Amino acid sequence: MTKILNGTAIADFIKREIKEDISRLARAPGLAVILAGDDPASRIYVNHKRKACAEVGIDLFEVHLPANVSAADLEKEIVSLNQNPRINGVILQLPLPPHLNSARFTPLINPQKDVDGLHPLNQGLLFSARRKNELGSVFLPCTAQAVLRLIEETGINLEGRKAVIVGRSNLVGKPIACLLLLENMTVTICHFKTTDLAKETSFADVLVVAAGTPKLISKEHVKKGAVVIDVGINRLGDKLVGDVDFEAVKEKV
Repeated sequence: MTKILNGTAIADFIKREIKEDISRLARAPGLAVILAGDDPASRIYVNHKRKACAEVGIDLFEVHLPANVSAADLEKEIVSLNQNPRINGVILQLPLPPHLNSARFTPLINPQKDVDGLHPLNQGLLFSARRKNELGSVFLPCTAQAVLRLIEETGINLEGRKAVIVGRSNLVGKPIACLLLLENMTVTICHFKTTDLAKETSFADVLVVAAGTPKLISKEHVKKGAVVIDVGINRLGDKLVGDVDFEAVKEKV
């Protein structure tokens, strides 16, 4: 029988834990979010962050910059937040306007405030870890952590199983591959150049899809009984859909 993983319920549980932890602190943590430009999806994400912070007791500091902000001004803003003792975490909302290269700016964030886990130091510590306990207090990309938490909710033994990741981004694909390797899974990473995608994915005990392509994965791509985590968010007309064709695969996985 198909089991639908309830991400909302898990998120609510985590928020309650965080709220309790924060209530015992002398001062609420401060999170700064830098938004450059008016990307509609980015505004939605910032709205979600605002709501989540309010629910758990984190003080949110929003920094809105114009779409034509100069590289020098953006750099100055990041440095200022790094030096501000009231700010414990900094998020640079991506994507940036076309004239700004995110690869230049994410390394400017203090690694100890890099809550998105995109600083080269945090990524390097993740990629070089040989065991889970070596991660310590390393900031990990939150989406990758969420994927792992959802997989753990199934209760299946991951050790020795085969995982396939569709997507190789620094924010999701690569870090979730590393986290699953630390669970002693055999991991394959696929992408838009992969030949015969269905052949690769149909062997997966755990399939994580983060390709940014609506309904890319259908019934022929999945093994019966597999765990499937769909990270994709795509707009088709007036609907939001994932990278997995939910109706086609829901009775099989």
